[in-house]
Amino acid sequence: MPGFEIFGEEEKKEILDVLDTGVLFRYEFGAQRKGVYKVQEFEKQFAAYCGTSYGQAVTSGTAALKVALAALGVGPGDEVITQGFTFVATWEAILDVGAIPVFTEVDATLNMDPVDLEKKITAKTRCVIPVHMLGAQARIQEIVAIAKRHGIPVLEDTAQAAGARINGQHLGTFGTCGTFSFDSVKTMTTGEGGMVITADEQLWRTMSEYHDHGHDHVVNPGARGGEGRRFIGFNYRMMELQGAIGLAQLAKLDFMIEAQKKTKAALKEAASAIPGVQFRELVDEAGDSATFFCFFLDSSEHCLRVNKVLTANKAGAINFGENSWHFYPRWEHLLAGATVTRSGWPFQEPGGKRRVVYDPELLPASAELISRTLVYQVPVKMSEERLAEMRMALSQAAKV
Repeated sequence: MPGFEIFGEEEKKEILDVLDTGVLFRYEFGAQRKGVYKVQEFEKQFAAYCGTSYGQAVTSGTAALKVALAALGVGPGDEVITQGFTFVATWEAILDVGAIPVFTEVDATLNMDPVDLEKKITAKTRCVIPVHMLGAQARIQEIVAIAKRHGIPVLEDTAQAAGARINGQHLGTFGTCGTFSFDSVKTMTTGEGGMVITADEQLWRTMSEYHDHGHDHVVNPGARGGEGRRFIGFNYRMMELQGAIGLAQLAKLDFMIEAQKKTKAALKEAASAIPGVQFRELVDEAGDSATFFCFFLDSSEHCLRVNKVLTANKAGAINFGENSWHFYPRWEHLLAGATVTRSGWPFQEPGGKRRVVYDPELLPASAELISRTLVYQVPVKMSEERLAEMRMALSQAAKV
C-alpha cells in the first residue's frame, strides 16, 4: 500500500488510449472516442473481479458511500449504524444525506462488534455500515445475519480492503452493496475515485442515474438515454483518465496483496518477541489484504513505552488513540456539532432544535482497546534495508 509504488508502462498505455481520443468525459462523444470507454470497462472488470454483477464508478470512496446511501433511500429521520473506529468519511456521508450516525464498539478485529450492533438497532435504523477497517475483515456474516433479521440493508465500507476475502468470497459482496476507495494511498489507486458494487440491478440503475444528475442511462454508454428522469441527482462521475489507471491497477491488485503479505509476515515475526503482545484477530487470515499490520500490548502504558523505542529507532508506529481522523473521541468537530451552515444543519433542525448530541465517553471498550494498539501501514514495495531496520526496532522494543 499504496499502488502508486508500482505505476509503470501499463498505466501509461491505458492513459494514452484516452488521450488519443481527446475524450475525458465518460459518456457521449461516440464519434470521437473510437470505442474507448475506460470507466465502463473498469466498472465491468472490477465487478467481475469481486464476483458480482454491477459496478458504479464515482469520484471518491466518500462519494461511493453517499451514492449508495441515496440509492438505498436513506435520508432525514433515519439512523445509520456504523463503528466508532473508521475514517471520518463514513459518518460524513451519513450526515450528508440527512441521517444520523449511530456508533458501535469495535472488537478484537478492530471492526464492528456484532453484539453491540444488536443493542444499537432501533425502529429508526435504515442501514448498517460495517467498515473493513485497515484492510481486514469485519465479522460480516454475523452482521449481515443480524441486519437481515431486522430487515435492514448492509452497506459494506470496503474503502481500505480491496481484494480482501472470506473463504474466497470478496468483501463488499456479503451485504446489499459494497463501497471502495481508490485514493492516492490505497493499495490500488486512481489518484481519486471510488466504486460501489452490487448484485441488485435496480439498485445499480438508481446509483447510475443519481451519480449523473438523474440522467436515465437507458443507453449506457453513449447518449444518456431518453431523459425520462425519475429523480434529481448530483455529479459524482469518474472521468476516463481515472478509469484507465484503474484498469491497469486492478490487473496488479493480487500481486500487490501478496507482496504486502510477505512484508507483514516478517514484521509479525519480529513483533512476536515483544512481551505480552497480541495480534489483531482476523476472520480469515488467508483472505487478509495485508494493507496494515496491527498489534496490541497489554496496557496503554506499555504501548507508549514500546512506541517510544520504535520511534527512537526510526520505526514509530501509528497509535490511533492519538489520531484525530479515525477514532470517535478524537472527532472534535462531530462532538461539537460544528458545521458551516447558519441553521446548524445537520446537527440542528432549522429553528435551533438539536438533532443529536454525542458523548465522548460513548465507546469505552473501543477506547481501552485502541489505547494499547499500534499499527504499521504495509507498503507494496519495501527494501531489504528498511525491513531490516524495522525488524531491529521491534527487537529493541521487546526489551522494554
